[in-house]
Amino acid sequence: MKYFSLVWAQLFRSRTRTLFTLLSIVTAFLLFGMLDSVRVAFNSGGSSVAGANRLIVSSRLSITQSLPIRLESQIRQVEGVRDITYGMWFGGIYQDPKNFFANFSVAPNYFDVYSEFEIPKAQLEAFRTTRTGAIVGETLAKEFGWKIGDTIPLQATIFPRGGSNDWPLQMVGTFRSKDRAVANNEERQLMMNWKYFDESNDYIKNQVSWYTVTLDNPDHASRVAQAIDAISANSDHETKSQSESAFQQAFVKQFADIGMIVTSIMGAVFFTLLLLTGNTMAQAVRERIPELAVLKTLGFKDGTVLMLVMVEAVLLVGLGGVIGLGLAALILPGMATQARGMLPPQVPLQTWAMGAVLIVVIGLVVGVLPALRAKRLRIVDALAGR
Repeated sequence: MKYFSLVWAQLFRSRTRTLFTLLSIVTAFLLFGMLDSVRVAFNSGGSSVAGANRLIVSSRLSITQSLPIRLESQIRQVEGVRDITYGMWFGGIYQDPKNFFANFSVAPNYFDVYSEFEIPKAQLEAFRTTRTGAIVGETLAKEFGWKIGDTIPLQATIFPRGGSNDWPLQMVGTFRSKDRAVANNEERQLMMNWKYFDESNDYIKNQVSWYTVTLDNPDHASRVAQAIDAISANSDHETKSQSESAFQQAFVKQFADIGMIVTSIMGAVFFTLLLLTGNTMAQAVRERIPELAVLKTLGFKDGTVLMLVMVEAVLLVGLGGVIGLGLAALILPGMATQARGMLPPQVPLQTWAMGAVLIVVIGLVVGVLPALRAKRLRIVDALAGR
């Protein structure tokens, strides 16, 4: 654009005002980049290619309700089911409740179904043949300094064993996530043998928290889900079969609707930003009325003057937005590490795209009224101070 130097000079005509406005925009887009990354991460949970052909079967009443183990053989007989595995939430803690990580008991074929996890065959065989064996994600093992052969003294919070909360487990292997982008989250898990849990806990027998079903054809997911749910219809353990992504989103929404929270916060932030930036642009144009009149006197058309002001507004928001999103991209990986996998490790492409749209939209909105005023400006009135 041949007038860019003119736009740039006008943008920093009042450097103090521009600097404070930029800081406000940077802060708004920094918050947006981090919060929206969390929203996208939760809403896309389980939507990986590896999980595209999987269904999760859980209780229709609540995902905290368990299901009888006998359903496994019945689900296997449903047409379209290729394989099935199951797991039971354990909820144990290591040393201190703040050392939270997911831990549950699983079927022997768990890692056959969850093929996105890599584990040496010898270690997988040791897990299947060691009654008290446990498989741990690489990230979790490194965090606590565990190595194969160590005893992990988990403490039960829900299921005691022989009147005690002690559940010592022998670490027999580690698994690694093929998708390194989600490794910090996926590798913070511990799996123990379901049979050991079922035989040893004091309260619950022959129960699982969920079944994971792989399909012969993902296109038949709806039909297979209906057939599985029909097995336990009108019983005291009715099931709800859904995609892995839908199940994980439902799990998160037990605690909070992340999308609604993020939308509400960012709506308030951007509304305030509109008022602040709009006032800045209006004031900047008011101060430059004589200069704009001179430009028109020199032959600048009304449309050109309007475009200069609009570009200035978009450039102001764009500078702050890019810096804010860039800071979010730099800060988020470190926060994800400190949060032990509870936050996404990077700003997703969807958030960058939404940020670009917001930059353009906000820039146009805050610039349109000052630009229209500049366009309609009459040279005689402006030079006369009217």
